[in-house]
Amino acid sequence: MSDKKLKTTKLANKTVVGPHSEQAKDTEHSRLSSESNGPSEGASASNELSALEEAFRKFAVHGDTRASGKELHGKNWSKLCKDCCVIDGKNVTLTDVDIVFSKVKKKSCRTVTFDQFKEALGELAKKRFKDKPGKEAVEEVYKLIEGKSPIISGVTKAVVSPTVSRLTDTSKFTGSHKERFDASGKGKGKAGREELVDMSGYVPGYKHAGTYAQKVKGSKQI
Repeated sequence: MSDKKLKTTKLANKTVVGPHSEQAKDTEHSRLSSESNGPSEGASASNELSALEEAFRKFAVHGDTRASGKELHGKNWSKLCKDCCVIDGKNVTLTDVDIVFSKVKKKSCRTVTFDQFKEALGELAKKRFKDKPGKEAVEEVYKLIEGKSPIISGVTKAVVSPTVSRLTDTSKFTGSHKERFDASGKGKGKAGREELVDMSGYVPGYKHAGTYAQKVKGSKQI
């Protein structure tokens, strides 16, 4: 009887311990997998920039190939406010933008970080959207900037000077300079610079030059 009891006890212990050990392994495996996936997901989420920060970086590197995109200097701060219509000429002016920039940056620095940038926008939002509460005003300013890029100006057109245009008007040339251009203002080239001898056999200025052969040929046909 004692042997039978020992056998049954061992079998019971085997049936109980087996499932618990497998469950423990599964729990440990899921814990390790969650720990391994956790930091990578967090890192990828942190790498995703918001639309506001993306615009900040685009303006931060504008015109400066050495810029890291993490700091914005005063010139590009002013450009951002102009290009994104934060400056409206009424509630927010260029002077307001300069004052706020000097206020949020450190005394020894010429640039602002992204956090200081948001602080500056918060100051301007109070003036730009006076009729809205603080948070709504800030959100409206953010909307003006999110997803925007610096506006690249076109090629500057040359300003025509009246003095230059008068000096280059060939119709007003006199003397030997006049002979160098035709009636349309096109240069005659060598003919306008040198006196070429007319070897055609006609008197200079004769209007019917080159028609003699045609007249002779016509008279023979008659």
